[in-house]
Amino acid sequence: MQIAVWLAFAGAAQSAFAQGAASGEAAAPAASSGVAAAAAPAADGGGQALPAVNVSAAAQPDSPMHLSTPVSVGALGSRSQLDTPFSTTVVTGEELADRQANKLGDVFAVDASVTDSSNAYSAWATYISIRGLPIDWQNGFRINGNPFISYGITMPYENLERVELLKGLGGFMYGFVQPGGVVNYVTKKPADQPVTSVSAGYRMDSVFSQHVDLSRRFGPDDMFGARINYTHEAGKTYNAGDINRNSLAVSLDGQLTRDLDVYFDAIYQQSRSSGQTPAIYTGSYTGTSLPAPISGGTNLLGGTDQHLNTNLQLYTAGVRYQITPDWSFNTSASYSKSARDRNESTLTLLNQAGDYTDSRWNGDEGHQDIYWQGAFEGKVKTGIFTHQLVLGASWQYQTNDYSAVSYYFTLGPGNLYQPNPWRYYSGAGLDKYRANEITQKALFASDTIQLTDRWSLLAGLRYTNYDQQSYNVNGSLASSYGQNGVLTPTVALMYKLEPHTTLYASYVESLEQGAMVADIYANAGALLRPLRSRQYELGIKSEHERWSATAALFRIERGAAYANSQNVYVQDGNSIYEGLEAGGSVRLGRSWQVTGNLMLLDTWYAKGQAYNGNRVAGAPQFVAAGRVTYDVPAVPGLQVGADAKFTGSTMVRAAGDLETGSYTIVNVGANYMTRIGGHDVTLRAAIDNITNRRYWMFQYSDYIAPGDPRMVSVNAKIDF
Repeated sequence: MQIAVWLAFAGAAQSAFAQGAASGEAAAPAASSGVAAAAAPAADGGGQALPAVNVSAAAQPDSPMHLSTPVSVGALGSRSQLDTPFSTTVVTGEELADRQANKLGDVFAVDASVTDSSNAYSAWATYISIRGLPIDWQNGFRINGNPFISYGITMPYENLERVELLKGLGGFMYGFVQPGGVVNYVTKKPADQPVTSVSAGYRMDSVFSQHVDLSRRFGPDDMFGARINYTHEAGKTYNAGDINRNSLAVSLDGQLTRDLDVYFDAIYQQSRSSGQTPAIYTGSYTGTSLPAPISGGTNLLGGTDQHLNTNLQLYTAGVRYQITPDWSFNTSASYSKSARDRNESTLTLLNQAGDYTDSRWNGDEGHQDIYWQGAFEGKVKTGIFTHQLVLGASWQYQTNDYSAVSYYFTLGPGNLYQPNPWRYYSGAGLDKYRANEITQKALFASDTIQLTDRWSLLAGLRYTNYDQQSYNVNGSLASSYGQNGVLTPTVALMYKLEPHTTLYASYVESLEQGAMVADIYANAGALLRPLRSRQYELGIKSEHERWSATAALFRIERGAAYANSQNVYVQDGNSIYEGLEAGGSVRLGRSWQVTGNLMLLDTWYAKGQAYNGNRVAGAPQFVAAGRVTYDVPAVPGLQVGADAKFTGSTMVRAAGDLETGSYTIVNVGANYMTRIGGHDVTLRAAIDNITNRRYWMFQYSDYIAPGDPRMVSVNAKIDF
């Protein structure tokens, strides 16, 4: 079981909900999840006026589930979660700050559909699974809708406005992508009002961070805007490693005319870390139950010789033009570049006593992604029907560079419960060669037809020409795959039960890139063919003043890929995922808010030559998560809360003979908002995994890792 509980102490003298309830009026949603809206000065029981507390975050018009928040869904354009016929999640920047997220698993700690497979400060920091499916590190991540290679990249969450998650297949919306889902990071944009804030934080063992957020508008009628976010983090991590990270995000915009806007965004991040927690490979393990779990905070598994150094750059420029009141055109081009050099162990687990063989990999890798998209969005009427149209095209060119000489060798034996005796120090700067080139050219169109006041029909189609080339170290062609005219359709029927409740039934198809087989398998280096997936979903979303809820039934059919009994990584048959996810949030009284959700999941391999009927590796059968927050009446500005997540036992490998066991994680924390010296001040504290629960976490097919240990974080922010 996996549980995440965060306590957020944040609030104001009185929340907007408390004001409304006290006056007998309907409560308004708080400024953000876990942050009470600011109140005007009020008198206490003794008649003394309390100081005003001003919240700098923009008020949200929706509930903490953010169903009214616009989300980017690729070829569908931009629409609210409520009007998107697929399951989605939005986590705001305030929620990220309250939880003091340290890796992608922390971001979705209270979403039962998302299972954490990540370790902070490591190459696995963005590994999660959605509905039991892994997310695609090559195509499953976006920044402001633009693709980048996420492997080993931990985003500077302080620089983000929100994080959007599309669950399930994204083939129509984004092109070739694995069916787990798509994560879109939305950076902070120039604000209408000036922003000047500085924060400082501490995370155990001794990692210190500083963050600066500046935003201004200038020029005639404030037509230009600029926002700069800078984050620095450095110190000793919980497993005796080191981290040094610098992140800069810049966003510029200009409203050149009433109808013409231009914008430019840039991100630069350099990160150096050591003391990686090794991945543990179970392909050679002969037992039927795993050894006793160890803490992810241990330094027994490795030393500071293991490192991960990464660099991320992304530059985007775009134009938005309002052609007519009903039609607009948006085009943008982006260039992203990511690089990493890694020195990390893979521990091949041998028996239940915890014996292993330590194999070391050392190499440099680099990726580039050039992307362009242009789309028209607008409305037309044909007779009694209104059509909401999106018509567009995109072009993407991706390259993967790997070390011409990478080192993968066996160091020697060891044991999980004893210090790893092996060290291998290495530097960076190995020569790289062009290993892969991938080009996608696509045309897409979608039409949402308003049939009646309540009924609407969505139909969309993406047409893709796909080409993938792989090369040998000497530059000669090793293998290639090309296919023109790949069609990935989607269709959905939606019904408005009432203005704030949407029922929907949807179908979508997706194609994903063929995998490059990893070194650990017998057919290492082989390029496999693309896999097709299909998703059927029936769901409901409802947003109200005091409560909101979502639910979805889904079935996903994906081509199966796994290591067979000869340790050859093969594509064989299908993997089937059928499940139910449901969640809701309700405001109780003046001070309480309760949120909960769950996922029931049934999976199996089908139509293959091996493992038919076995549960799919990486897919827990049951996950439940919940969160409670409480505005403390006796201490204006103080809010406390807790959330928890239970993750059922997860199959580690396709053979169906090894499970992680279930686990529960509990996190707690606190936010307090006040004024000091005439400035708004927010104090935050959080304890993740407060019980210091030890558990094995599914990381990837055939791989496990120890879960993160208890973690204490504190942060102070001042707004000028």
